[in-house]
Amino acid sequence: MPFSKFAQTILHVVGWVLFFSLMIAFTYHAPGGEKAFHEIFTSPYLLFYFTYLFIFYANANFLMPRLYFGRQHFLYFTFLVALLIAIYFLSPFDHLIRHNNTPGLPPGNGMRRGPRFDIISLLLFAMIWSLSSALSIVKEWRYTLQRMSQAEAEKARAELAFLKAQINPHFLFNTLNNIYSLALTKNDATAFAIMKLSNIMRYLTDDATHDYVDLQSEVACISDYIELQRLRLNQKTEINFSVSGQLDEKQISPLILITFVENVFKYGVSNHEPSPLTIKISADERTITLFRQNRVFNGLRKVEREGIGISNTKQRLELLYPNKHLLNITTDKDLYTVLLTVQL
Repeated sequence: MPFSKFAQTILHVVGWVLFFSLMIAFTYHAPGGEKAFHEIFTSPYLLFYFTYLFIFYANANFLMPRLYFGRQHFLYFTFLVALLIAIYFLSPFDHLIRHNNTPGLPPGNGMRRGPRFDIISLLLFAMIWSLSSALSIVKEWRYTLQRMSQAEAEKARAELAFLKAQINPHFLFNTLNNIYSLALTKNDATAFAIMKLSNIMRYLTDDATHDYVDLQSEVACISDYIELQRLRLNQKTEINFSVSGQLDEKQISPLILITFVENVFKYGVSNHEPSPLTIKISADERTITLFRQNRVFNGLRKVEREGIGISNTKQRLELLYPNKHLLNITTDKDLYTVLLTVQL
């Protein structure tokens, strides 16, 4: 929010003014510091200001968010040690005191001219570094809470959208009508179809309410959904569905993959033209990949092909897997292709 950013800027300005004012007041009461208020823009003072300003904002805006939170801890602590060594040799506070020290004072009344260990500069470094780190942690924590809240809201909308898409009179009518037809003919697949519908309902009402589900559960729901869809499709639709790789001990946010599968049957099937459908799911040690492809039929607009579910899923991917997913949706001639890769 603009007001919030403005308030933060004012808070930073006031904080730095108070900090530097205390340092100037301290040097004023040090031996030879009577001219401190007249020399606050000389090079020793400017060196002191910019040194600690640089340390604070370099750590808060680059080192913490890019390296520490980016899990590059070794590089982060390398920069920390390098800056600590730089402060040791630069000794900004000691230069300030030496600058104000009046020449000719006896050794007992002033600061020595020889090299010495500047503990104050190091303590100020530790204080500024700790403060900027704390502010970065609080900022990251607030961002994480906000992202989780948005993800929960998007997940709830996805669940509702999927439930509306699947558990509606049209879907239930078609599925139950197909099951009824199987029952009338005493087809052995009747119990199989009822079990598939029951599995989908259980997944949507139980498993999908959690933040993450086993990848096997999501794939099993997809498989059940495809099997039910086969009941209503004619011979013009050919389904190429395959699952490969390491599905064990992997979790994914629910309704991420199945949304793209549902979209295939919603917009990629024609009762009059051949409708080849390809759905492939694979997993290795660190990634999950979904590939789906279907024909694009004339007169079907892009917004209709994608639907609300795809747009919602894109937002969920951005919130749940930031910088850890790749989604390519392309239309080449008469083929609509989706390739999704999610890093675990």
